[in-house]
Amino acid sequence: MSGSPRHPLPRGLVELYGLLAVLVVLVPEWMADGALGRWGGEHDGITLPDGEDAWQQVPELRLAGMGLAELRLLAHDLRLPAYAREGREQLQRRLLRRLRRRKALW
Repeated sequence: MSGSPRHPLPRGLVELYGLLAVLVVLVPEWMADGALGRWGGEHDGITLPDGEDAWQQVPELRLAGMGLAELRLLAHDLRLPAYAREGREQLQRRLLRRLRRRKALW
């Protein structure tokens, strides 16, 4: 085969798929970005939290970002009994209950 490989689809169809990709993926993303941009400031007394602040303030997010070893260290610090035998999900649930009971964000 000495010639250049032919594209299996006609050029017009490839361009149509490209246009559809822009319409289906990029346009809704731009619309969502614009909508969130409008809500970024003060709007009716409600502000969206900064992403970095949310990780520090919301215990569920902070625990989700921790490894199993870190969860076990936190359980040890909170004096949670029998934490070593538990899996990640069960340990996270127990830690959340303990943190809510203490109302502490450590």
